[in-house]
Amino acid sequence: MIRIIDTQKDGTDDILTRNIQVESGVEATVTEIIHRVADDGDRALFEFSKKFDQATLTDLRVSEEEIDDAVRTQDPAFLETLRLAAENIREFHSKQVKEGFEFKRENGVVLGQKVLPLDRVGIYVPGGTAAYPSTVLMNAIPAKIAGVHEIVMVTPPDKNGRIPSSILAAARVAGVNRIFRIGGAQAIAALALGTESVPKVDKIVGPGNVYVATAKRLLFGTVDIDMIAGPSEILVLADQRTDPALAAADLLSQAEHDKLASAVLVTTSIQLALAVSDELEKQIPQLPRAEIARASIDRNGRIVVAATMDEAIELANRIAPEHLEISTDNPFEILPRIRNAGSVFLGRNVPEALGDYFAGTNHTLPTSGTARFSSPLSVDDFVKRMSYIYYTDEALRADGPHVVRFARQEGLDAHAESVARRLRLMEES
Repeated sequence: MIRIIDTQKDGTDDILTRNIQVESGVEATVTEIIHRVADDGDRALFEFSKKFDQATLTDLRVSEEEIDDAVRTQDPAFLETLRLAAENIREFHSKQVKEGFEFKRENGVVLGQKVLPLDRVGIYVPGGTAAYPSTVLMNAIPAKIAGVHEIVMVTPPDKNGRIPSSILAAARVAGVNRIFRIGGAQAIAALALGTESVPKVDKIVGPGNVYVATAKRLLFGTVDIDMIAGPSEILVLADQRTDPALAAADLLSQAEHDKLASAVLVTTSIQLALAVSDELEKQIPQLPRAEIARASIDRNGRIVVAATMDEAIELANRIAPEHLEISTDNPFEILPRIRNAGSVFLGRNVPEALGDYFAGTNHTLPTSGTARFSSPLSVDDFVKRMSYIYYTDEALRADGPHVVRFARQEGLDAHAESVARRLRLMEES
């Protein structure tokens, strides 16, 4: 049963515990996998596919014919849903595109910044017990809008070497260029280091299990990454008029993800708190993933009863959840006071699932309280910025002495001399 915390009696120190411990040995295993891929390339990938996926592969790359077949055999209604979701995601993310700038000073100095797309990006799409075509759309479409030249997708195969058709159809809709049937830490290593078949990328994005997350962390620096994602989270900020059955359903939408997921309700109403607790007990047994949801709710679930809505809002900011639902009569009055959340869902008609699949905002979000300082995946994640400078003779004569003085103050005489020599040449001419 979910734990109920009354801030007036229990305090707020143990609202949400996030000290998730990684199993011992994971890092050592991942390090060994990385070294094997670095040394043996494709051969290591074939061996790891056999070991971890029970798949005997003859080709790592998914052919265009396989993708064509996946699209052709896809349920037409779901294919239409994919296309509509992609349109919504494109519309939202196209607003994020930033242009460079350039300006001139009176003395002829030109300063500017170019915004450039990354050359090649790798997308990891989890597999195994479920298929996540939404992950394909959410990661590939912003990269496409940013102008990334090549998008390479990796995803684990089943024991027959096949990729779910919904994943391949989503990749076609999103504009993925190449797809490889590899998963786990070995897929991350292949993208970061390159092999005979898999091209080396500049950045890797997308969620995965602890082995995938550990590989991304260890290879950061060799390749850029989006974030180290933790377990899924939701916080529902609710007033007394919230429907307890809907609040419970929304909490379970994240609890079913993972036994480590966190589902939190913060409210000022003890009556709502008790009603939501009862609803959770009714709804959990009805879920196909009841065992996972049960463990998540019992271990990490919380209902917090705050004294005032002001306190409730500050608790939400302190927790900095991945998903924040504001179930109140006037959610737009509360929105300006929210500082820390990955994505905010306003009003009683907006369950978190809308953002996961269809509305258009990105579902790759900061977890584990990192919404205090990081952001959802966006077009910005797939570009880099390059600045440039131009100086006239007049400008160098004016600014050069200041640069020389600054460099000598820092004890960097070669820096100073690179400017001083030019100034002396100007004086001599």
